Amino acid sequence: MLNKVMLIGRLGKSPELRHAQNGSAIANLRIATDESYVDREGNKVDRVEWHTVVVFQRAAENCASYLGKGSLVFVEGSLQTRKWQDQQGQDRYSTEIKASRVTFLDRRPHDAEPGQKPQQSADDFGPAFPSEGGADAADVPF
Repeated sequence: MLNKVMLIGRLGKSPELRHAQNGSAIANLRIATDESYVDREGNKVDRVEWHTVVVFQRAAENCASYLGKGSLVFVEGSLQTRKWQDQQGQDRYSTEIKASRVTFLDRRPHDAEPGQKPQQSADDFGPAFPSEGGADAADVPF
């Protein structure tokens, strides 16, 4: 059996870091990926998909220290569905990606100190997705 997820996307907001009762760090990331296609009428359709990613321990602390809204990341992990109850006692389900590896794809500015988040605006990162850069999907290296 195989349960493997790999995605490249941009953070929609800065990571949310919290700690479990045992002190272990947990970071939640909201990552956007996109795809474009041509519909039956010949119109180009852009579609964004949002993913919830959970990162643990030292990797969670690194994400909170070095990533911010707009950061480009590669995430590798597995799908995990959790069951929980809302305030009315109804069963709810949440599917998320449990990260085994997060790779930061943005370069840190040369003058930035280690641990310092990039002081870049969203525009400094270039297009959020390959489809925004005007390249054909066949030109994208991933």
